[in-house]
Amino acid sequence: MRDVTLQLDPEELNTCVACGLCLPHCPTFRVTGDEALSPRGRIEIMRAVEWRGAEIDDDVVSFMSTCVQCRGCEPACPSGVPYGRLIEQTRTQLAAAGRITPRWQRWGLHVLHHHRVLLVGSTLLAVAQRLRLVPKRFGIGRLPVRRGPAVHATGIAAATDVWLFTGCVMDAWQRGTHRATASVLDAMDIGYALPGTGGGCCGALHHHAGLHDQAVKHAEHVMGSMPGHAPILVNSAGCGAALKEYGRLLGTADAEAFAARVFDVHEWIAANVDRLPALERSAQQIIVQDPCHLRHVQRAHMPVRDLLGRVATLVELDDDGVCCGAGGSYSLVEPELAGQIRDRKLAAIDRAAARSGASLLVSANPGCSMHLEGALDERGITVRHPIDVFAEALP
Repeated sequence: MRDVTLQLDPEELNTCVACGLCLPHCPTFRVTGDEALSPRGRIEIMRAVEWRGAEIDDDVVSFMSTCVQCRGCEPACPSGVPYGRLIEQTRTQLAAAGRITPRWQRWGLHVLHHHRVLLVGSTLLAVAQRLRLVPKRFGIGRLPVRRGPAVHATGIAAATDVWLFTGCVMDAWQRGTHRATASVLDAMDIGYALPGTGGGCCGALHHHAGLHDQAVKHAEHVMGSMPGHAPILVNSAGCGAALKEYGRLLGTADAEAFAARVFDVHEWIAANVDRLPALERSAQQIIVQDPCHLRHVQRAHMPVRDLLGRVATLVELDDDGVCCGAGGSYSLVEPELAGQIRDRKLAAIDRAAARSGASLLVSANPGCSMHLEGALDERGITVRHPIDVFAEALP
């Protein structure tokens, strides 16, 4: 298959010096030990295709499509290799050639832009779970049959007020977290507006799947749905990472300016915590799991600890933030690898629970929560969003 090139930036492709410091941080390498399933291995394959005319055969497609895109390799890289950009561009070319992202996946991603259809579909899937019609190999947690009322905007009246991005999957699966976020903002006397028409899906999953044009369209819609200069708060780590990278995705000054307004909700609240009333501290111990796109992409995982450390005792995992295997839709398209990666994360959680006695884990991303919840329920460990727990400490 030589009618397709990956169209990678040669300077970016040349930044990797194959030092191997990325290897311990790559989830697919850790579970397989296969060099081709590591960042430097995949980069070498990209070089073979771009510089030496290697054929894009089924093995090459497999090596690229099995990357979780957690980007845990980036903070570990002393050379600053932009691995995220390289794998995204590679997957874009493979998807355009029809080598990855099958039709059923594209259809599923298309639904994310139609919020009412998504809500109905999510409810039907939740009912199917109760009837035991959903295969256990997908390992997703218990979806809500009822999600409760949607958050209602209070409006933006001052420069300190904000937009609250509610998203698509987040609103379908964890709408209660939006209500918890709103209660914290209310306690801070912060007004909030909700995205207008077209602001329901950030396009992150489309971008990960190599559907670049669709991701751009979603980004343009989201930008148009939250005009002005007010900060934009996001309580889904994956969505927040996507919005913060709109400047790179679209390559425009407007997109750069929009991205600069985006904050993870913990990041923004922690910077304005003096606006909160006195909080009620409990004796509860909480295990903290960092979503990859909060820790490795946004680099905003410490504010979670800043906030929760005020109301409870935190328990850290000993795996240095390695991916849990959720990876957006990765657990659906690569269930075997996703399950193996999750098993390593579960082992780390088991160790944390054994030494602390904690029975609660927090994760700031719906994909991670649902991926872990199905297995942790059996262990007697509850999974919640950090903001849900923090909001309960309000007087």
